[in-house]
Amino acid sequence: MKKNKTVLLGFISVFFLFCAFFSGGCVKREIKNANSQGENIICFGDSITFGYGVQPTETYPLALAKMVSLPVINSGIDGDTSTEALRRLETDVLTRSPRLVIIEFGGNDFLRKVPFEKTVDNIREMVVRIQASGAMVAVADISAGMLMKEYRAPYRQIAYENGAIFIPQMMAGIITNPQMKSDFFHPNSNGYKLIAERVFRAIKSYL
Repeated sequence: MKKNKTVLLGFISVFFLFCAFFSGGCVKREIKNANSQGENIICFGDSITFGYGVQPTETYPLALAKMVSLPVINSGIDGDTSTEALRRLETDVLTRSPRLVIIEFGGNDFLRKVPFEKTVDNIREMVVRIQASGAMVAVADISAGMLMKEYRAPYRQIAYENGAIFIPQMMAGIITNPQMKSDFFHPNSNGYKLIAERVFRAIKSYL
């Protein structure tokens, strides 16, 4: 009986550790700047954040704004790579009183064949600079199944090593579902709503 109890306790411990590491939301982790005094949630990204393929009223940042009590700023630019994003980080993010910044980049780096290591370095630099300003950070993984799977582990590692929130596979079930897309890659209104729900689940306990 004692042996069975020990095994059960060990299983429970492993389960909760698994949740904390892979789900980004099953167990609340301590993150950097949890006491941030910023006023806004800033969605910092490329066309997925911008809302390519839908009306301005159907973007994921606007859907997210309906789920939270803080103002949400859409700082997405269609076609942005992580390198281009770094150039506008100061003006489009750091000067806007961020409480939480949701980083979503990598798709255009992948399409334009930006060296993988450069993209990872850029994401890491964004996290460090945003945290230095006093804001919380969430890193969004836009891999889906086999697509961009090589980005998944490094993004997660950046988040966990730097005390940031990790949002896993934001685009899962959207890329492969024509009913969720407006074109080959970009979501439609239903897809963006799903993204907003996934983002909200990951960040809600920190707001």
